[in-house]
Amino acid sequence: MRETRETSGPEFIEAIARGLDVIRAFGTLGQSLSLSELSAATGLARPTVRRILLTLDELGYVRATDGTFSLTPRVLDLGMAYVSASSIWEIARPHLEELSRSVGQSCSLAELDGSDVVYVARVAVPKLVALSVTIGTRFPAAATSLGKVLLAALPADELERVLAVPSRASVTPSWNPDAQEIEAALREVRAAGWALTDQQLAPAIRSIAAPVRDGSGRVVAAVNVNAHAMETSVETLVTDYLPKLLTTASALSADWARWQSRPLAEVS
Repeated sequence: MRETRETSGPEFIEAIARGLDVIRAFGTLGQSLSLSELSAATGLARPTVRRILLTLDELGYVRATDGTFSLTPRVLDLGMAYVSASSIWEIARPHLEELSRSVGQSCSLAELDGSDVVYVARVAVPKLVALSVTIGTRFPAAATSLGKVLLAALPADELERVLAVPSRASVTPSWNPDAQEIEAALREVRAAGWALTDQQLAPAIRSIAAPVRDGSGRVVAAVNVNAHAMETSVETLVTDYLPKLLTTASALSADWARWQSRPLAEVS
């Protein structure tokens, strides 16, 4: 059973890491879990997991019921703190809403976290889809149009380091490329300035994405349009949706740059 991390430095707080491991286990295994299930999932001893759960229970992040534990809605505060602090939703919402109305499809904004993309803003259109996506959902980056855009923007050494990070997504993609296949795909993205995936993440899902840049020109996020393959052809994505997506990405980048350069209030 794992109780310490070999890579932890002298200032690493193991207790915080263990608590986060327990919280993440719920997202992987299910809504209501026993002490034994959480111990097995995290690799932590049962007494350690029990203390963590009792602490989370007292803080209001976990609820104990009949020998099992479940997360409470307060856990959403942890994720929303990031969204609120960065003003991502405030910046992205009008652009995603306008793009979604224009193309009649769901649109999302995502950032890179290790080798995964994490959705940080989304406007969804009710349709039959193969995968459920909400804010906080993560997918292996290389199999998504959003991820290809973000990976393509990385320097070679950073790209290698990022791709070496194990995915924490619960979805196994349809496309599992080797390093050469990934590099070939990213070369195409760099040349085009946008990315397309055709059922590489999951059957029937097609998506097209473009980069969002900050005031210095650095790619900080990616915005996409996704569609069902039975309804939307690749030609429609490229011919009809791509020009509107690129316009949205440009407008979003401009707003991001303006927000980044805003004067900060002085705190006395």
